[in-house]
Amino acid sequence: MLAAARTRPYVGRFAPSPTGPLHAGSLVAALASYLDARAHRGRWLLRIEDLDGPREMPGATRSILYALERLGFRHDGEIVHQSRRGEAYRVAFERLRAGGHVYPCACTRREIADSIAHRDRAPARGETPYPGTCRNGMPPGRSARAWRVRVDATPVRWSDRRVGERCDRLDEQVGDFVVRRADGPWAYQLAVVVDDAAQGVTDVVRGDDLLGSTARQLHLYRLLELPPPRHLHVPVLVDSNGEKLSKQTGAPAVDTSRPIAALDAALEALDLGRIGNVSLARWFDIATGRWAKAEAERARCSPGAPDRAPSGESA
Repeated sequence: MLAAARTRPYVGRFAPSPTGPLHAGSLVAALASYLDARAHRGRWLLRIEDLDGPREMPGATRSILYALERLGFRHDGEIVHQSRRGEAYRVAFERLRAGGHVYPCACTRREIADSIAHRDRAPARGETPYPGTCRNGMPPGRSARAWRVRVDATPVRWSDRRVGERCDRLDEQVGDFVVRRADGPWAYQLAVVVDDAAQGVTDVVRGDDLLGSTARQLHLYRLLELPPPRHLHVPVLVDSNGEKLSKQTGAPAVDTSRPIAALDAALEALDLGRIGNVSLARWFDIATGRWAKAEAERARCSPGAPDRAPSGESA
């Protein structure tokens, strides 16, 4: 197993959105977070990110939880549902507002895109940076469509355990970003920071499609004076067209009637090979050992990286 010189006991999590059943891509993310937690002898939490009601599929939460149980995942503690956490998000939002860090915005997506086009400035990393139109007040006669958090030119420097050192400029890449829509729903970026901090999450292991969200979340951690977690982003599965495998692209549900086959496919996607026909308990023991060994090797190849010192691995 892995041991790290850390000030807080390891706490990891898996936080699916109930917009469809568990598919192969989300299983890879779940497995990576689970193996990392177990390799560090830490806790693994489950959180249902059900803030976007219109996109939620009826019965998806129950389907996801059932699939994880059938596949042998065992979570620690109670399952948290974001739809029940509105008061916690409101408290954080009011703290940001009291500090002058957020402001109301009347801009539509079309207005933002038109403003960028007229500035003759190409979006960074596929984003359309908010041009700051409402930073100093909304135009007369307009009502708020969202609340945005202010960013500046200060680089957000952070380290990913796989990708390495990162330096993001939020002002160039995304601009002031939304933390609440005017119709009430809280934005993902704020909710995930509040929940990870409340649950004591020390390590976020997720797909690298969320690399672009990390700097925004670290900015919120700083403004709210909360301790940020470490990050590890793993490659996401793609379909035959090179598109991310997702519920939106029609990814089929994981076949839980053959749990070892499904788990082996996810483990192979993490470059840890297959294990074959053993009991679920034995499968997870072997997979955890392989993960620990791979992480120890990664640490040896990245001298000076914090909190990653291995203390021995199982085979």
